[in-house]
This record gives sequence, structure tokens and C-alpha cells, in this order.
Amino acid sequence: MSPLDTKEQAILELVKKAKDGCTESYSKIYDHYFNQIYRYAALRVPSEVAEDLVAEIFVKAWEKLHMFKEQKGVPFGAWLFRIARNEIIDTYRTSKTWEEIDDALVDTDKENRADTEANRMFLLKIVREAMDKLPRRYYDILSLCFIADLSHEEAAKVLRCSEGSVRVLKFRALKKLKEELPPGMEENL
Repeated sequence: MSPLDTKEQAILELVKKAKDGCTESYSKIYDHYFNQIYRYAALRVPSEVAEDLVAEIFVKAWEKLHMFKEQKGVPFGAWLFRIARNEIIDTYRTSKTWEEIDDALVDTDKENRADTEANRMFLLKIVREAMDKLPRRYYDILSLCFIADLSHEEAAKVLRCSEGSVRVLKFRALKKLKEELPPGMEENL
């Protein structure tokens, strides 16, 4: 049994207990997946919305937990990420009122300046802009593999494709992303 199978068995045991109403087990599931789900959501929605959205994702998962059926080859994490993906899509459908603050806006308060934060935000903006130019499948695969930090196996289950397809998509997506980045930018990543 691989470490991934062992981890999945432990998660499925927690899911079984949570289905029976054990909130402590669901709390452990929440703790295990929170960072991955948060990173996945934070890349796709404004940061001030991400925290509330992640809370909604876990509430929706709790409400639908009774519908989760253990299937061979489909881990609980894939089921949870499908909920997250659908919630993000629903959020965009219902809330088109976000405004982005111009990154060129200068903060005159010297106490608020932080070169490392500014550089990080600049790089993030450039990468986001480049990722926005990618085809949807490339965007999704990079988000799942690098932002949500899912393995190829887990990403394949979320996207309902083979691990080989994930590897090929990821390779092509990275190649396309490199083309979309400004010249010399890949050394900064």
C-alpha cells in the first residue's frame, strides 16, 4: 500500500465518522484540506473574497457529505475540489461587481512600503496576467498542480482524466505560460 493510499484510507475513515455526525472528524478533514483549497480559491477570486468562499466550500461539503460515496480511484480530495471549483464558478456568475485596484497606485505612507511584498505582488500580477491568457484547461491544470499542490493522480481525478493527460497538459501549459511571460521573466520565478 502506497503512502497516498494510506493517507486516503485515513481521510475516508474521517469521512465515515463525519457522516455519522462527528464534527471533530470533519474538523480534521477541514484542517487537512484548508490550505490547498484556500490557495486554489485565492488564485481565482479577489483575496478579500477568498476566505469567505473557502468557508462556503467547506459548509457546502459538510451539507453534501452524505452524498459522497467511496469509489475506487476517486479520492475524497477530488470530490472536495469539484465542490470548490463549482463554488468558484457560481461566485463569478453571481458577483460581477469586483473592482481591481490599479497596481500603479502609489502608497505615500513610507511605513507601508515593503520591497519584498511589492516584488512578490508584481511577480504575482505578471503571472496572473499570463495565466489569464492561457486556455482554460491549461489554467486549471496549473492551478491544481502548483497552487492547490495536488499530485498528478489527484489532479487527474478532479479533472476526470488520466494521469498521463495531466502530465502532458501540465508540460504544455508550462510551455505556453513561458511564452506568455515577458522575456527574462522565467528566471524570477
